Amino acid sequence: MTIHFYGADEVPYGCFSNFAPHGFTVEEVSWPTSEHFFQAHKFAGTPHAERIRRAPTALRAAELGRLRSVPLRRDWERVKDEVMRRGVYEKFRQNPQIRTILLGTGTQPLVEDTTTDHYWGRGSTGTGRNMLGRILVRTRTRLAAEAEAEG
Repeated sequence: MTIHFYGADEVPYGCFSNFAPHGFTVEEVSWPTSEHFFQAHKFAGTPHAERIRRAPTALRAAELGRLRSVPLRRDWERVKDEVMRRGVYEKFRQNPQIRTILLGTGTQPLVEDTTTDHYWGRGSTGTGRNMLGRILVRTRTRLAAEAEAEG
């Protein structure tokens, strides 16, 4: 059975949303959400990236990240999937309660149920790339392998 998710407040799978309030640390920098992490990395090394990291909400981080008055880093299209993978992985690795929820989905497909995003979600036609869902599945596989290796 496919698991669909979208809103951060949905139980139990709202934690799969990048807007879910599960912080983490990467290279000694704290991130309130994976949305903050992702959006800020569009402008890595600039003052705008820090403004996004400090945004009071994930929604505000997303708004700041979508401003086109500030230029994106040149390699963004090439690195955006890896940035998302890293943020999602660290979020679930560092938060045991949501890691348990992710691992509890077993081998079920995960789909971001948004009609407005054909890249990260399923899109209006249901044939979107669902990259966030795919990254979550990959993260689940990696975390399961790490847990098994720790025995």
